[in-house]
Amino acid sequence: MKAAKTSGLWRQNGTAYLFLLPWLVGFFCLTLGPMLGSLYLSLTKFNLLNSPTWLGLDNYVQIFTDDPSFTNSLKVTFQYVLFSVPLRLFFALLVAMALNQGIRALGLYRTVYYIPSLLGGSVAIAIVWRNIFDGGGLLNKFLSWFGVEGPAWISNPDTVMSTIVTLAVWQFGSAMIIFLAGLKQIPADLYEASEVDGASKLRQFLRITLPMLSPVIFFNLIMSIINSFQVFTPGYVIGDGRGGPIDSTLFYTLYLYLKGFAFFDMGYASALAWIMLVIIAAFTGIVFLTSKYWVFYGDGKDERG
Repeated sequence: MKAAKTSGLWRQNGTAYLFLLPWLVGFFCLTLGPMLGSLYLSLTKFNLLNSPTWLGLDNYVQIFTDDPSFTNSLKVTFQYVLFSVPLRLFFALLVAMALNQGIRALGLYRTVYYIPSLLGGSVAIAIVWRNIFDGGGLLNKFLSWFGVEGPAWISNPDTVMSTIVTLAVWQFGSAMIIFLAGLKQIPADLYEASEVDGASKLRQFLRITLPMLSPVIFFNLIMSIINSFQVFTPGYVIGDGRGGPIDSTLFYTLYLYLKGFAFFDMGYASALAWIMLVIIAAFTGIVFLTSKYWVFYGDGKDERG
């Protein structure tokens, strides 16, 4: 009887399992398997040439007690996340609200603003950005027309981070598209009723737009935090592959890459990767825990309901 019931369930759900099979194979073979392998390597000394040698927690102890580059890379990465995430979301929301005013050729504008998100993470765009903000780059040549001598943006530790943050903000297109979709789901009668009550545009934004858009803000915030912590290409290209000048672009992922593939210390790099996983999980968890105080859903219930 039990075997017949199991057979019936398989016939009923077999097609679904068949379609899920490619994802399951990819998850176990390309995600979970390498993750477990990385966890093992983080407890070893492994130089990619010889067999791993068991060290236990020595890699983690060294990272937290005797590695100033680890502390500096965290500082640089936190600085990038602190500035790039809110600025990117701000400009994404600002442009989305402008495009939501019923302008003509909306599809064209939407495509134009979205293209940087597709290209911005590439090496080619990082090289272009470097040529723009170099000491003799396009920006300084433009400023020279007005008699202004621009600084060496990417050669100065005080200004190089601002150029990379600007590159990140320029890639607001994907968040903008999601914001625009969320804005179009807000019922127009809410705004009409508030106008009858004499609400100003600012009050409508604070009392209607932001609460109704909060689930979309929540999603974009999570994705932006995760992506920003994993920034690599701008630091590698603009910082000459070593985090220059003076380690001011030594992002965490770049330091991890250098440890694993420049210094051939893959065990140490694996330990760094797992620490980053915990950091990202912690920040994501904090956003989830606080979301119950500010995320509102259209069914009249917030996260607590």
